[in-house]
Amino acid sequence: MREQLQLRIEELKKEFEVGQARLQETERQQVILRETLLRISGAIQVLEELLRESDDKTQDGARPE
Repeated sequence: MREQLQLRIEELKKEFEVGQARLQETERQQVILRETLLRISGAIQVLEELLRESDDKTQDGARPE
């Protein structure tokens, strides 16, 4: 009985280690994705501002570029 318990403990420890590694990888991917989304959001903001500026110039009588 004791030997079976020891084996089960070892199995669970290995599963726990695998789970921890997967969690760390998932967290790393989350950070990368969050940074990517932040960059995309910034690019959208800049492009929207450029578009507004272009619209403003057009309305003021300037030729669009």
